[in-house]
Amino acid sequence: MAFEELKENLSEVDNNVRSYLESNMEYYQLKSFKILMKSITTLTKMVMIGAIVIIIILFLSFAASYGIGEALDNTAYGFLIVGLCFVLIGLIVYLLRHKVDKPLLKKFSKYYFDKS
Repeated sequence: MAFEELKENLSEVDNNVRSYLESNMEYYQLKSFKILMKSITTLTKMVMIGAIVIIIILFLSFAASYGIGEALDNTAYGFLIVGLCFVLIGLIVYLLRHKVDKPLLKKFSKYYFDKS
């Protein structure tokens, strides 16, 4: 009698543990899917906006180059000045690249550790 009761209790514990593990696994699958989808959509948005910004900068660069070149009566000087401006901007971005790490880490950790 006591052995049958113990057997029933163990069977019930086994069922409860299996149920808990299955629901836990489902939860982490959903959480992983949510994080993956947020990451993919954020990356897609960034790529699309980045492509548009690059095209805009390209056209503005040509306009500025031709405008400066016309003002200096030498188109090559216009392109040279705009190119040097891009080199200067690239150097500044390179020097400040470490200041970008912390805000990005905070933003993506918010996605990962979000309780909802």
